[in-house]
Amino acid sequence: MFGRDRIEYKSPDQMRIMRRAGLVVADLLDAVREQIRPGVTTAELDAVATRVIADAGATSNFLNYHGFPARVCISVNSEVVHGIPGERVIEPGDVVSVDGGAIVDGWHGDSAFSVVVPDADPADLDLVRVTEEAMWAGIAALATADRLGQVGEAIDDAVTAAGGLGIVAEYVGHGIGSAMHQPPDVLNYRSGHRGPRVRAGMCLAIEPMLVRGEPTTAVLADDWTVVTVDGSRAAHFEHSVAVHADGIWVLTARDGGAESLARHGVRAVPIG
Repeated sequence: MFGRDRIEYKSPDQMRIMRRAGLVVADLLDAVREQIRPGVTTAELDAVATRVIADAGATSNFLNYHGFPARVCISVNSEVVHGIPGERVIEPGDVVSVDGGAIVDGWHGDSAFSVVVPDADPADLDLVRVTEEAMWAGIAALATADRLGQVGEAIDDAVTAAGGLGIVAEYVGHGIGSAMHQPPDVLNYRSGHRGPRVRAGMCLAIEPMLVRGEPTTAVLADDWTVVTVDGSRAAHFEHSVAVHADGIWVLTARDGGAESLARHGVRAVPIG
């Protein structure tokens, strides 16, 4: 199951279980998204995710992960990732990023989205739009990539073409499977390193994080919440993707990524 580079290569049967986990994640993120509005606390949003995971008979891969105390990460405005749900109240115009996951029969799913609460600053809407599009550019590149570094190059190119945004370099995508975080790292930028060869059996979480200002970050005293040093707003998108013998399938997207990948000239192929 593990290659020389310690990458865990999954069988089609294992990928199909990961697809089940991915659909639980899609359900919980959709449920949380529906409840994001002014006056709601981030703890209340975490409670929504808790119910969806329990109703699915799945388990949370975030709760107690290295001590993390919740089922989802909720990061607001200048918080980039790993925000801890609590008494913070969502306000009009906030940028809210939600990162969630689930385990089904020992296999993991992981996904994230960002949204701007009305009334939205147009610059924040652009930030969220470009971050999502950069993620899909990276996923599309994976479909034809020879080396994993091409994913980061495609993300970098999409951000550069949009202009005016910074890529957070300290936090990157990752392998996913029988654990939530596995080798290899999936960079969101050009690095000069080709990375491992893309092979059938890889499952990867692709997750760019962009900011409106300088991409320098710090971790708050809670040892989790990552914020921009200059206070600029941030956005985060993520999907878990399977590479199989016939193509790629986005495990955490309801349609497998078909609609979004088609815009990039890529066909999403179900796992055979």
